[in-house]
Amino acid sequence: MSALAKLRPQKGSKKSMKRIGRGDGSGHGGTSTKGHKGQLARSSAHVPRGFEGGQMPLQRRSPKWGFTNVTKIYFNIVNLDTLSQAYEDGEQVSKASLKAKGLIRKTDWPVKVLGRGALTKALKIEVDAATETAKKGIEQGKGTLKLIGAAS
Repeated sequence: MSALAKLRPQKGSKKSMKRIGRGDGSGHGGTSTKGHKGQLARSSAHVPRGFEGGQMPLQRRSPKWGFTNVTKIYFNIVNLDTLSQAYEDGEQVSKASLKAKGLIRKTDWPVKVLGRGALTKALKIEVDAATETAKKGIEQGKGTLKLIGAAS
């Protein structure tokens, strides 16, 4: 047990605290690193965040803008012409394959097919939602559409 009693921190690993207001010899005497006079030099200096000395603060003089709807469903959007270019005839289109081909970014968002362009290949499409135009385009291209998920 005598070895434990002799343990000491390694030299240079401990730093002494800055002692403020202890005379000019300390290097932090005089104004105690607070500058000269003013509100922040006082002993009871507490200035709330954003306080601009009585002037109307920036966050109050700026106009309000923006709104975030917490119930809105955001979709990954894919068009028919994009599917025709990216897939071969008879291939399976799913969220995983769309992500692998770089056509969608977020896998936690549902996928919706839009009807821009024409589907020239018979694809097996499994997505969360599709527009009426996209459904007609898939039928005309001899493809099949299966809607999965609740967001349709």
